[in-house]
Amino acid sequence: MHHAVLAVVNPEQVEVELWRADELEVRRGLSSELDEMWSYVARKSNPRWLWHAIDHHTGKVLAYVFGRRKDDVFLQRQKLLEPFGITRFYTDGWGAYERHIDTEKHQVGKENTQKIESKHINLRTRIKRLMRRTICFSKTEQMHDLVIGLFINRYEFGQAL
Repeated sequence: MHHAVLAVVNPEQVEVELWRADELEVRRGLSSELDEMWSYVARKSNPRWLWHAIDHHTGKVLAYVFGRRKDDVFLQRQKLLEPFGITRFYTDGWGAYERHIDTEKHQVGKENTQKIESKHINLRTRIKRLMRRTICFSKTEQMHDLVIGLFINRYEFGQAL
């Protein structure tokens, strides 16, 4: 507190707003962690990427898409995130993020992407198709996306489809 200012201010002219932390976050805008994880379909020369975004504070999945590690797939995920009104993005330093996210909304670094990296570990542990050294792999992109998508829908959104 600045006591010198308080001594000269008329209390009737002061307006105070008290906010709970979660309400303040809503007022400031949602923040999100973005990342992608690699796997393959049929052979390692056919990579398939899971691009997902989670809420930075709750860790809940907001959106995900499958595809190559290309800007157009990144833009598909960004289109899914538009309705959320995200005001802050936390990512690693991959080029698509640098090219397509405004610098004032973007923060690069590992310190704010720990939750999404933890999700990667959990997915790789639970879904053997995402393991790098395994005999369990998908033979088609459709089956690969379906199996992983069903898992995410069931355990992240609570929807058994």
